[in-house]
Amino acid sequence: MRMRSVLLSFGLSYLVGIGSAQAHCGGRFADFIAGLDQELQQQGLSASQSRAFLAGARSDPKVLKADRSQGVFRMEFDSFAQRVISQNRLQNGAKYAARFKPVFDRVEAQYGVPRGILLAFWALETDFGQVQGGFNTRDALITLAHDCRRPDLFRPQVLAAAELYRRGDFDPQRTTGAWAGEIGQVQMLPEDILRNGVDGDGDGHVDLKGSSADALMSAGKMLAGLGWRPNEPWLQEVVVPDTLDWTKTGLDIRLSGAQWAQMGVRARSGTLASLPGSILLPMGRKGPAFIAYPNFTTLFEWNQSFVYVTSAGYFATRLEGAPRYRLGTPDAGLNTSQMKSLQQKLAAKGYDVGDVDGILGARTRAAVQAEQARLGLPADAWPTTAFLGRL
Repeated sequence: MRMRSVLLSFGLSYLVGIGSAQAHCGGRFADFIAGLDQELQQQGLSASQSRAFLAGARSDPKVLKADRSQGVFRMEFDSFAQRVISQNRLQNGAKYAARFKPVFDRVEAQYGVPRGILLAFWALETDFGQVQGGFNTRDALITLAHDCRRPDLFRPQVLAAAELYRRGDFDPQRTTGAWAGEIGQVQMLPEDILRNGVDGDGDGHVDLKGSSADALMSAGKMLAGLGWRPNEPWLQEVVVPDTLDWTKTGLDIRLSGAQWAQMGVRARSGTLASLPGSILLPMGRKGPAFIAYPNFTTLFEWNQSFVYVTSAGYFATRLEGAPRYRLGTPDAGLNTSQMKSLQQKLAAKGYDVGDVDGILGARTRAAVQAEQARLGLPADAWPTTAFLGRL
């Protein structure tokens, strides 16, 4: 089951030199394609290459529908984690770790990225390559570039896909993937493939769809380029005291393991690392608790959904031997309509919560925590119906 969100950190380097390309959206689709044809030739494709790349291109209404309905990321952490981390996936993770041990060893030696992280993304993105998506990638990217909601994100990806085609590593008619244009077993965008693609199996091509070695090596290189720090943890379950100063929780505050220990925080198993870390309470002070180390924030460069990244990071720890987290007794969260009401109320009070989308993202969490502190409530950034009523 694919869970990749389009809440991604898209590279924008391809905007350099394309002038006002981000304004080239909407209007007649045929005119839009003609504009792309000219731009691709300006970027170095021959006229015949550009026209072959664009031949038969169409706007896909199913892509636009998927772009507007990412409801899975409105789920709370425990529901989402339970949905995507099954016993079968844990067992398959162990199986694939053994099957591709030489590849994982190479990734760790060359890029410092542990196999647990790669296995977690591999599983969550495509179920270890089994479900890679059936959308025509070229059409998906062109559809989203033509749509005027985020053309500056997707037009560069069309150009990158055309460059992959010029190199012989992309078939505009047959290459398929996710609705947002991600390709292959770890679901990378064309621009990321150009920058980080690795020929892991030595066949002379970067094939993220058919070659697990290529996909895993490319993912390792990408994470290293995003700032992954070798030989450091990313997420660790902790036990927090009821007396903790909840205003110090959240990703914005980092303290050393020794400082957290002085406040009564302890690792559920093992010891706290001597690294700066943030206390993460994805379901409030009564639910699961983790310490997030610097590597954890790197994962947001892969996917910007808080629930997705927390689940992926936790899944990676399970794949490397950590026990299942203790759920605790968290207070019930808000449903989608309540969450939207909350965001509207917080926005009316001057907080920047981003879009009113019903998703408890980083900005909404920060606003909730600030308002909880103002009202004299435990500031754990977890909104409840009681808190909504106080607003």
